[in-house]
Amino acid sequence: MRTALLQSSGRPGSVAANLKVLDEAAGRAAAAGAGLIAAPEMFLTGYAIGDDIARLAEPADGEAADAIAELAARHRIAVAYGYPERAGGRVHNSAQLISADGTRLANYRKTHLFGGFERDHFTPGTTPVVQAELDGFRVGLMICYDVEFPENVRAHALAGTDLLVVPTAQMHPFQFVAESVVPVRAFENQMYVAYVNRVGQEGEFEFVGLSTLAGPDGVARTRAGRAEELLFADADPVLLAASREGNPYLKDRRPGLYGSLI
Repeated sequence: MRTALLQSSGRPGSVAANLKVLDEAAGRAAAAGAGLIAAPEMFLTGYAIGDDIARLAEPADGEAADAIAELAARHRIAVAYGYPERAGGRVHNSAQLISADGTRLANYRKTHLFGGFERDHFTPGTTPVVQAELDGFRVGLMICYDVEFPENVRAHALAGTDLLVVPTAQMHPFQFVAESVVPVRAFENQMYVAYVNRVGQEGEFEFVGLSTLAGPDGVARTRAGRAEELLFADADPVLLAASREGNPYLKDRRPGLYGSLI
């Protein structure tokens, strides 16, 4: 499945402008043969927008989700994107996957919040593995800091995730996560990992870009620089099956030894 990664911070504070950026990118991605486009963490509203997070938060089935479902169906491309989700009196840092016919397939709430900024503005999610079937792939969702916990990604591997989509707001000086940790996660868990980042200065944060799609062999199929970019890479089910057959990590696990980890 050809996957497009939209490395962009959009226009922080403007949902309408970000929908327009996503619409234009989805059109370009579909024209290039992509079946899925992924946008970064909090792409819908911007990340470093303070109390506007709560003001702009919407339900998973809100007006913005309807607009993204419409553009997905119009361009015939699945869309994964980050946004602030309002659920009752709480706000979650969430990611949603919408199919190429506009169906809402999966919604994930970030389980591991990073730093005081996120803990001040969000309630952590409690469901570690969220998946959906898309074009023959089992697609999982995770957000940024979540991927830095090996237990999280291993849970997806054991649940059969083929392609883990990770909307991200990775900031300086932690660029080694994009450069080193993400390819290792893909290798040790025998899956594809699509890690799509924000870029540039936003409030107090400097986002480092470096979006990538890493394969089960630990090789980055594509790697962005530090500027806004739409990049493409293929997730190949044949290579994935061959890699899983040749790499015994998951088969050689000894769960009985791991009880002390929890």
